[in-house]
Amino acid sequence: MTASVDLADFLPAYLAEVEELLDSAHRHLMAVEASARRGAAHPKSVRELFRALHTIKGLSAMVDVEPIVSISHWMETSLRQADQAGGRLPESSVEPLMEGLRAVEQRMRQLASGKDASPVPSGLLERLEALGVSSSVVTGTARPVAVTLDEGLALASRLTPVEREQLTTGAGHRRPVRVDFIPGAERAARGITINSVRERLAALGDLVKVVPLAGPAPGGGSLTFVLLLSTEASDSVLMEAAGGEPAQVRALSSPPVSPAVDGTPAPEREPELELEEPEEARRSTGTLRVEVSRLDEALERLASLVVNRSRLQRAVTDLTAAGAPTRELRAILQENGRQLRDMRAAILRLRMVRVGDVLDRLPLLVRGLRRTTGKAVRLELDVGDAELDKAVADRMLPALVHLVRNAVDHALESPEERRAAGKPLEGTVRLGCHANASGWVDLTITDDGRGVDAEAVARRARAPVPRGSDDLLELLCRPGFSTREEVTSTSGRGMGMDIVRRIVVDQLGGELRLETRLGVGTTFHLRVPLTITLLDAIIFECAGLRYAVAVGSVEELIEVEAARVVRPAGANGVALVERRGQAVSLVSLARLLGSTQAVDVTPARGLVVRQRGDLVAFGVDRLLGQQEIVLRPLEDPLVRVPGVAGATDLGDGQPTLVLDLNALGAARRPGAGGREERAT
Repeated sequence: MTASVDLADFLPAYLAEVEELLDSAHRHLMAVEASARRGAAHPKSVRELFRALHTIKGLSAMVDVEPIVSISHWMETSLRQADQAGGRLPESSVEPLMEGLRAVEQRMRQLASGKDASPVPSGLLERLEALGVSSSVVTGTARPVAVTLDEGLALASRLTPVEREQLTTGAGHRRPVRVDFIPGAERAARGITINSVRERLAALGDLVKVVPLAGPAPGGGSLTFVLLLSTEASDSVLMEAAGGEPAQVRALSSPPVSPAVDGTPAPEREPELELEEPEEARRSTGTLRVEVSRLDEALERLASLVVNRSRLQRAVTDLTAAGAPTRELRAILQENGRQLRDMRAAILRLRMVRVGDVLDRLPLLVRGLRRTTGKAVRLELDVGDAELDKAVADRMLPALVHLVRNAVDHALESPEERRAAGKPLEGTVRLGCHANASGWVDLTITDDGRGVDAEAVARRARAPVPRGSDDLLELLCRPGFSTREEVTSTSGRGMGMDIVRRIVVDQLGGELRLETRLGVGTTFHLRVPLTITLLDAIIFECAGLRYAVAVGSVEELIEVEAARVVRPAGANGVALVERRGQAVSLVSLARLLGSTQAVDVTPARGLVVRQRGDLVAFGVDRLLGQQEIVLRPLEDPLVRVPGVAGATDLGDGQPTLVLDLNALGAARRPGAGGREERAT
């Protein structure tokens, strides 16, 4: 009996799987191209690229997407030849393969939007088919590469050409080595296992293969793990990494060896052992793909629990004030708070994505810009293991794309200009990222280009010459402003920096700063929150109303003494307050918010924040405490106000505005005519 199967049911999983495989394919193809420029082989990346395309072809055949099957088939064919040639791929083959990946990606977008995948242009298939022919020529003329594995000729028969290439063409002074590890109970008790030995040896070189062999072994064992690697380490260092005797270290010779000589068959291979993975390990490892909408739903449920806890806390406070015995209730409430924070941390960890994974496509972007601009440029990513909430990462990526594109297109000089300036012909764009302890992520995009000419920008904007980097950034971020006279495929529309500021400052409540030196280069500093939904906030009162502000944005809380406040003449409501011997600007928050109450009264407390590198204290009437809140962004453009990040419910059912003091201060600073803007 057969049952009809709707292949559309498998489409979401198919799209998610192929998207990951495409990311891997792009990454490995870029690595192959870099090696091809140096005239070197990259066997590992060729093999991984081949595997990714082979899997894409199989998955596409399952859901009957014939155009993608055809593209991936011919790409796979050319890579199979390169794999057999020891991982060598001509540099001329990279662009057609990149074109093939773009074609697969385009048809993926068509499927995701509910359309059918369009047929493949015949010209593309012809170019990909031709790659297989040219690669076969390389394969036929490639020098055979083999290694001698002492008595273990059976091991030689298990090596693929790629693995032989890895052993015999190691970088620098690496040499091919065989390490025999014999496991045993006594060694396992000392923590010396095949896993620990494999990790140590991998750190000392390029670990090519691990082969388990059955049979008598030195020390009374019956199992030997043969580890083949290319390394610069000495035999003594390798011996120590393998746990000492009865392990053995032997150098491999390089003359070609055939598994059969004069018609004599090669010795029979020793049987490989299937190593059973412990049940505990199988249960605790692996990856589970989950739709983002399900994580959003879990976070929404958690947000409701946080609001309910605030309501419960308010009710317990009222009971305590009425004289009711609430000691046990307060203990339960405290424990509930800890549990909610643990649950929040667990859900947020599920939503976290590595910044490095988010930026996977930037090298591909720079590669395209190299071709369109004719500039030599190298992208350096230094992001470590920093992570972001996926919601933040998805919003941040377009901003980073704009900044990298501007760095290549605007900032970096042409090779001729760089030669005349005494700079390396290849320009550098570096993106760095690290998370700090206060719940924020700092990113920098640096180039070694020409720098930003403030006078030229001012002439283009028909504005006074900026007095500092902050004013220069304001000009660059003007909507519609561009330093280009003509629109090109990469710039000239006046949207880039405006989009960057809207994303970083307006949408994420972060910071954007600029440093530039003519002839030296430019650096953009970005600071964004790890997450934008659940956050710890300071609750305060100003002009009779309650407000909240994120804890991470406040550097310090200070008492404001009227005797230490100085009000300079003509300062338009801005005073100075002493803070540990330093004069700090004191801004009346009530005045910024346009309150009709008297604003000349000295506020009782100050929230000190760092605004454009300088400390500013925002005066408030009373601090009410600190609690976890759920931030609800104000999406309607009719109610969005600069400096208001969103609203929250503190448990009493009344909406409370969550302020972004940095943005509020920037939006309300005195204008060109000396008039201070206010909320209306």
